[in-house]
Amino acid sequence: MHDEQFDHPVDVGRWQALVTAALAAEGVRGPGEATVMFVDEPNMSQLNALHMGQAAPTDVLSFPIDGDDVISGVTHRLVGDVVVCPSVAAANAADHAGTYTDEIAVLLVHGVLHLLGHDHAEPADRDRMWARERELIAELHGPLAADPWASRS
Repeated sequence: MHDEQFDHPVDVGRWQALVTAALAAEGVRGPGEATVMFVDEPNMSQLNALHMGQAAPTDVLSFPIDGDDVISGVTHRLVGDVVVCPSVAAANAADHAGTYTDEIAVLLVHGVLHLLGHDHAEPADRDRMWARERELIAELHGPLAADPWASRS
């Protein structure tokens, strides 16, 4: 877990525990590694342009490596990387999860699920992913100040 930005406070220990718990809840067993980076808007814009073709900052990007593949004979699993932009999260929080802290939690769980093969391009996939997000957030983070899934329907 790396905090590469100075715009908004990040409780690295708290978020590391959330990501670890989400991976375990999804059946990822160690030893393994998922890297989380918190970056500023210029760096997120650059990543978003390079990987998604969008020359603007976004809230979260996920880069699966081993994902949910069954890999035998491996002693250390590289699940992937989640990149979060706290500035974008803070800007979106009031209209999404309600608070900055809740927004970061939602983005991390969302990112972890992407690492493990979840997607939301199709309505049925979106419904499954969002249902799992709700379950994990309730179990691992607690109640949110607002319903972020209602604003994305």
